[in-house]
Amino acid sequence: MSQVLHTPTPAPAAAEDDPAALAAHHGLSVSGARPTLSAYLRELWARRHFITAFATAKLTAQYSQAKLGQVWQVATPLLNAAVYYFIFGVLLGTSRGVSDYIPFLVTGVFIWTFTQSSIMAGTRAISGNLGLVRALHFPRAALPISFALQQLQQLLFSMAALVVILLCFGVMPAASWALAVPVLVLQFVFNAGVSMVVARMGAKTPDIAQLMPFLLRTWMYVSGVMWSIDATLKHSSMPHVVKTLLEINPAAVYIDLMRFALIDSFKAHQLPHHVWAYALGWALLAGVGGFVYFWKAEERYGRG
Repeated sequence: MSQVLHTPTPAPAAAEDDPAALAAHHGLSVSGARPTLSAYLRELWARRHFITAFATAKLTAQYSQAKLGQVWQVATPLLNAAVYYFIFGVLLGTSRGVSDYIPFLVTGVFIWTFTQSSIMAGTRAISGNLGLVRALHFPRAALPISFALQQLQQLLFSMAALVVILLCFGVMPAASWALAVPVLVLQFVFNAGVSMVVARMGAKTPDIAQLMPFLLRTWMYVSGVMWSIDATLKHSSMPHVVKTLLEINPAAVYIDLMRFALIDSFKAHQLPHHVWAYALGWALLAGVGGFVYFWKAEERYGRG
């Protein structure tokens, strides 16, 4: 029997001097190369179960060393609210002119904490998980998204305590409570988008994690967490541009929408005009913009 040997097609002469052309001729591709945006989205959707499981595992492990365990998921924001009430509501008198101040304050603290914690976790999403990033192949956006999802799960535990507080202060369930769902969805998209932005920045410059608490604290003070933006602006001579910036501040938008949904005494006239458009716009801007910004550096995470 005759035996035919198949030899590979010789590479063009030009390819012998060009490693990239030689690799392309033999069907080789760059290891860890960034996929197209559509392919990246498909990969991320395929890992949706990993994202959910990772977020749940991180939440469960967060207080595993504490004796009270998961009780701290509710106790921590409640203690923060108590401190803010004493300082701002009692000592500084920001509660004057604000109906149902304690539900007003607790709602603001819980919703703000959701954004704050998502962003803080996002700064270390890549730099704090380098072992995972370097060992396994998966879309890196899964990490900041999973941390934002973890904080959403944390918030849902806190919302149970918030409902109890509302009932104790005479705020009864109403149809408007259903508005909390779209508010949380939009806020989650916003938080995840910002988390992806700071995750990319933190991957390159870890010092961002040290600066972020100061930036977030400043952002909190101008977001109406402990004081009413509407009541303050009514009697203020601030320039119009400053008033507008305070009203369209994304943190303030989501906080006020949640107050409007849950608290009877917080009326529609206390919301800025086109508030739902602002909420949707911020979610799209941060969610889409943050995702694209993060994706553009996909092949650089975990290297160097």
